[in-house]
Amino acid sequence: MTLPSEQAVDAARAEIVRVGTSLFARGYVHASAGNISARLDDAHLITPTDAALGFLAPEHLALVDADGTQVAGDRASKTLTLHRRIYEADPAARFVIHTHSTHLVALTLAGVWTQDDVLPPITPYYVMKVGHVPLVPYHRPGDPRVADLVAGHIARRAADSTPVRAVLLDRLGPVVWGPDAASALAVLEELEETARLWLLTDRRPEPLPVPALDELKATFGASW
Repeated sequence: MTLPSEQAVDAARAEIVRVGTSLFARGYVHASAGNISARLDDAHLITPTDAALGFLAPEHLALVDADGTQVAGDRASKTLTLHRRIYEADPAARFVIHTHSTHLVALTLAGVWTQDDVLPPITPYYVMKVGHVPLVPYHRPGDPRVADLVAGHIARRAADSTPVRAVLLDRLGPVVWGPDAASALAVLEELEETARLWLLTDRRPEPLPVPALDELKATFGASW
């Protein structure tokens, strides 16, 4: 079985460390909560279990082959199954981030908008950059059943031509993904900011009207 080149692995390690440091510095993660992974062809690089994302060491990141066997680094995050299923379900996904972002966890405690859309489309950039975000019912951290639920959401939305870029785990926070680190970060940042806005306004704002949503879809190709 062929593993990615050493140069590709080193570049991905550096990117994961950079993202983890940025998330910690800006308050998106704390303590050892959360995990990050990158897809390298058929292999995956993921943060170790219970790692502090703000203080990652590149050599400790776990390299996992196509069969899910770890070949380097410290023991992989307990959410490895979830990350691998996201990559399988969405071929465009190359970078996955899971955090316990404060306002999104608070949203699950206060009550989401609906089970299929945790937040209403209250801003144009939420519609354009995030899209639909379903709620995944509570399961213990690392429960493999979550991977099945998330893969199911990805498949259903793909069939409806409204692909998802994120899910929200009840009491545990968001899981977001994209074709690269920058794209995944953009989804996370817009999602957390929209949750903060909605909670700050006591969940009163109405969604954008249908004509406004249609205009965003027609003009920007938003998947809503």
